Order: sequence, then structure tokens, then C-alpha cells
Amino acid sequence: MKDTADTIIYNAKVTTLDPKTPEAEAIAIADGKVLAVGDEAGIRKLADRKTKMINGGGRRIIPGLNDSHTHLIRGGLNFNMELRWENVPSVADALRMLKTQAAVTPAPQWVRVVGGWSEFQFAERRMPTLDEINAAAPDTPVFILHLYGRALLNQAAIKVLGFDKNTPNPPGGVIEKDAKGNPTGLLLAKPSALILYSTLAKGPKLPIEDQINSTRHYMREMNRLGITSVIDAGGGGQNYPEDYDVIQRLHDDRQMTVRIAYNLFAQNAGNELSDYERWVGMTEPGAGDDMLRMNGAGENLAWSAADFENFLEPRPDLAPVMESELEPIVELLAEREWPFRIHATYDETIDRFLGVFERVNGKQPFKTRFIIDHAETVSERNIERIKALGGGIAIQHRMAFQGEYFVDRYGKDAAMATPPVSKMLEYGLPVGAGTDATRVASYDPWVGLYWLTTGKTVGGMSLYDNDNVLDRETALMLWTKGSAWFSGEADVKGTLAPGQYADLAILSADYLSVPPEEIRRINSVMTMVGGKVVYGEGGYQSLSPEIPPASPSWSPVLHQKSPGQRPESHAHHAERACHDACNHGCGVHGHDHGIAWNNPVPVADAKSFWGALGCSCFAV
Repeated sequence: MKDTADTIIYNAKVTTLDPKTPEAEAIAIADGKVLAVGDEAGIRKLADRKTKMINGGGRRIIPGLNDSHTHLIRGGLNFNMELRWENVPSVADALRMLKTQAAVTPAPQWVRVVGGWSEFQFAERRMPTLDEINAAAPDTPVFILHLYGRALLNQAAIKVLGFDKNTPNPPGGVIEKDAKGNPTGLLLAKPSALILYSTLAKGPKLPIEDQINSTRHYMREMNRLGITSVIDAGGGGQNYPEDYDVIQRLHDDRQMTVRIAYNLFAQNAGNELSDYERWVGMTEPGAGDDMLRMNGAGENLAWSAADFENFLEPRPDLAPVMESELEPIVELLAEREWPFRIHATYDETIDRFLGVFERVNGKQPFKTRFIIDHAETVSERNIERIKALGGGIAIQHRMAFQGEYFVDRYGKDAAMATPPVSKMLEYGLPVGAGTDATRVASYDPWVGLYWLTTGKTVGGMSLYDNDNVLDRETALMLWTKGSAWFSGEADVKGTLAPGQYADLAILSADYLSVPPEEIRRINSVMTMVGGKVVYGEGGYQSLSPEIPPASPSWSPVLHQKSPGQRPESHAHHAERACHDACNHGCGVHGHDHGIAWNNPVPVADAKSFWGALGCSCFAV
């Protein structure tokens, strides 16, 4: 590396996460990597006449965020088609957005709301009804995914899909029907989500050029939130190599603005081993470069090994054939030294997986990392076993979106450590943070950092006590240095230390000092990947590279604010819903006191629950 800087950012508060220099006033960048960090006077000495000088404006700078488990490649293909309900404060607002989008969406396209929201974020504390959805969009097909538990279809979608009285329920799913036997529009995962994403897959796709544009806009949205790297966990219907053509084309055209390490997800039930036998002959871990590289196998290794995180339904038991189907796959991966990851929500599932891993390790010792994804109810005993085998756990903020359902089914005490992050760290286990976006949780990392540091859901429920709530720097480390282990890149990313990639974000507010509720409103005002600005706003907008408008012309990305640009506010909910003499407007519900009085919440004391959110309806 040369000894003069290409770029210097000064007048800043730099959190490096490097123990040697944890805080700095300025950072010097050369050849896409960190040259030095330190006091401003010292860093300025590294400038020459060609050095670009950027004023940090006294803002906090952090290492670029790294989502250790997401689905960016699949999500990018669909981003421009999807209406996002993150941070929408009420059912009324959500329906208004739906109506607006339906009016501009041409046939045969659908309006799709695909994850990232919770009924508990709404002031009404309820789901939209099918009647409301049909009223908002009577003619344009609508598909609304709610977690991996259910989907809501309007009558236009039912007609397009051809559902009728004679349509049978698929395995593991229910098509709800009314008293006359007609489909209502409600699809239920009982417990398999297959009915949900197989139905979604029947919708029209975007043309290839729009898929390229869509992926660029999704990466721009990641950059706007401070994300510079992700690990892509594949996904159902994400076939290799054909469904990777768009991201490969963007890579070849040097249009990628997020580093991606991707895993290969077994697609065909009963033929999973054949998938991996084919893939080990086609590629290998590390194939690619620092912007797009193959990372290993998973998160699905065998369909019989999938437990679904649908807390609206009882915990599923894996089939007795799971071990016999999973073991030869793990043996192949261990023999070829492929890292692998596997989806596991429940400790009972993890226990059985570890039995397989231990048997394989006894015959063919693991020489590389493996990852347990999710692990909401993993036990201390199994944390020890994962540690002994050299594995790590990738956690996500799924409980922020469905914690209320977990508490309702299993109780408050059972939710106290879901997942037990502090215990994982106590054992020295590698832990990386992420979102599992976009079909359950939001892609917004700041929701994840809020959840980790407050223990609260997006609906305001406190899930954890202090033992399982992290301090802000530790949480940030899981989103940066912690996640880097999961792609084998801890030596090049995750801190702002000399020699590491110059991936960083200048924040809109100081993450380390803002009030807890403001963490969710943070975004990046300037993001760098490899020392190049990939996003800028405000005073940094002139540094931001241009990007074509979202396409097609009816895209929700053109017509609706992105979730991160949508400030969460209940301030406009002041419509009178009680007697005119009432002069007591609640800070959460305005005069719509019936929301608090009449809607059930999954705790014993509704008054205390609403009071914790700032609701004073019970004082009326």
C-alpha cells in the first residue's frame, strides 16, 4: 500500500472497532483500504495535492454494516415490484398505499407486499381485513405476505390463480374457504410456508433489464442504510447458476455497490445430494473476488431438515428420515471442505443436526466453518456442542417482528433469551447479526440494532431483561466484525484498521449516544465501499454516483417512499373516535381510544402494555 492517501475524511468521530485505536478523529484511505486512523493533525500529514478531502461534519463514522444472513440476490430481482409496509404507522396508511399502488399497476402485474411488517406496528394493533384489501384494490391482483404464517389475497388474485371450491389444500398449507366453499383469500402455513412462496412464485416476473435495474436500486437502498456487505443465504426457487445471471452481469459491468458472498441452497426435495454433487464440480468456496464470491452450501441442505419459524403454529417435528438424508450431504461437504449453513429455529432441531455433524466429524473432521442460522431457542448445552465443532451462529431480528406471537404461544419466560445472544458470546462463539430479509423481517439493519440494544419488538413489547440486551458497541460489532467470520473474511473487513477494506458509513445521527427509540431512524448520509462513495445525501449528494430511475414506470420504488425514508410517527392519528367532550388525546392513538381498550395484546395487563408505549387511553 502506498504511503499517501487517496481520500481523507476529517472532523469526524470514527468508531473503528479496532482495540489498538478504538476512536479517531480522521481516517485516511489508499488503494481501497484503510491507510491510517488517528488524530486529525496526524492524518492530514498523509495528504498530497491529489488527495480528496471530505469533511465528516462532526458525525459518527462506523465500519460498513454486514448482514450475515439475507436474500439480496433474490430480493433484488423483485425489489422494484414490491410495496413495503415497514414503518407504516397504521392500517389506514397501509391501505391508502395499497390503493395508490393498485391504481398505477398495469395488468397482468400484481401488487405485492412481501414481509418486513408486523400487525403490532400499526396503531390499530391488527391485520388489515380481506374486505378492506378488496375495497382498496378491487381489480388489481394483490398478494400480501405476513411473516411465514399467512398470505392475504384479494378476489382479483384468487381469480387469476384459479382458486375455487375444488382447489385442494397443498401439503402443510390451508386455503381458507367460506361456508359456501369459496376461497376467502386467506392462505395459512400449517406449518409449512411452501403454500405462501409457491403462490407468490406464480406472479409475473420483471423483464431482465428491469431485474437489473431493480437489483441496483435494492443495493442503493442497502447503501443508504450503511450496508456494504452481505452474505446471501440462497432461497427457495433461487437456482444456481441461472438465477445468479443478473448479479453476475452487474458484477462484470462493475455496477455492484454491495459485497456479496453467496451460499448455494438445495432446491429439489429428494435430490439435494445430487444438487451438491453437481455443484462441487462446478465451483468452490472463494470462487470469485472481493465483490462477488461463492461462500459454501445452505441454508437449506435437505428439505427434510427444515423447521419453520411460524410461531402462529406449534413447533414442527422433523421427519424420521432427516438424519439419513442430511448425513451424506454433510459428509460430501466435509470431504470437499465446503463451509455450510443450515436453518434451525428450535433447539430440538439443532440437537438432531448436531448429532449428524458429530458423527460426520468423527469420520471426516471439519476443516472449515459451519453455521447454525436463527437458533432462537438454542440451549446452553448445544451452544457448547457448536463451539466444540468449530461452528458459529447467525442471528437475525425475526423476534422483533413476531415476538408477540412467541410470547402468546410459549410464554414470557420462554421468550427471555430468544436467541440467547449473551450466552453465545460468553462461550466465545462466533456470532454474526443480520435480518433474514425480506419475506419475514425488514432489511433495515437499524431495526436489528434497536432490537439487540433495547430487547424490544417493532410493536414496543420488551422481550428480554438486561442479561440478554447488548451494549451498543457490542451489537455494532456483531453487525461488522462478527459477520465477517461467516464468509471467512475477518482479516479484511469488519473494522476500520489499517489494511482492512475502506468500507464505511457516515451516520445521520450518533448511534452511540442518541436516545434508544431514535436508533431505528438512523441511516447513512455517505457510504463507501472500497474507498469509493456509493451513496451520498445532503452535503454529500454531489459525491453520490448517479443511478437510472427505477423501472418499470409503475414501480412502487418510484411512487412510494422507501421504508428507511419513512419516519415512524403516530402524530397524525388524532381523528376523533370518542365523544366530542373528550379533551384527552393519547400520544399513540389520538382520540381513537378504542384501539387500546378493545384490542387484545399478548400480555396479562393491557394497561401496562400500552402504558409502556406511551399510551394514556386508560386515563380517560
